[in-house]
Amino acid sequence: MNELDFELDTKAIGDDGSISGLAVGYGNVDNGGDQVMPGAITASLANRKSLPMLLYHDQRRPAGVWNSWQETSDGLLVKGRFAMSTPTGQEAYGLTKDGAIGGLSMGFKTIRQRLEQKTRQLLEVALHEISLVTIPMNDRTRVLSVKDIVGSGGLPSLSEFESALREAMGFSKTQAAAIAGKGLSQLLRGEPGSEHDADFWSALGAQIRA
Repeated sequence: MNELDFELDTKAIGDDGSISGLAVGYGNVDNGGDQVMPGAITASLANRKSLPMLLYHDQRRPAGVWNSWQETSDGLLVKGRFAMSTPTGQEAYGLTKDGAIGGLSMGFKTIRQRLEQKTRQLLEVALHEISLVTIPMNDRTRVLSVKDIVGSGGLPSLSEFESALREAMGFSKTQAAAIAGKGLSQLLRGEPGSEHDADFWSALGAQIRA
């Protein structure tokens, strides 16, 4: 079984044990090179009334159930409820409420796919379960963390900077790698090679912080 992760907004956790979030995102490429295409899970959800909610993809640790969902242009929005009568459900609720669990991850089997350069586009998958995970793998989470780091005056890693350039600004993988590799230190430490470069890196930094 394959896995694909997405960020969970902890504000979507209710005091009554309810939870909602984006379990499947359409369009963006995660750090494993996978991209879920719109409609990839539609057939798998037909006639389903619920989906298992697991902790860390462990079938021995059911944490609750997902009992409603809606496909949007962004992906699959799900709603569910923790099994508060069980130790695993209580543990999952507490960890998620405290922010220790930060992502949702779908467990699936690939039915149809195609390769576009280095990206595996998932055209149809069989969705088996949606798990709670500690650190989501999807690039959207990494872009948010880069904005936080830059905004506070810190230094992102090279891969984080590349992700920000791709996701927030629309650069290709090749362009992002070239820009990040050549100019990360100049951008963040204020060491441009020329007056023209200074204007470029200043504008680039402002765009990432936006």
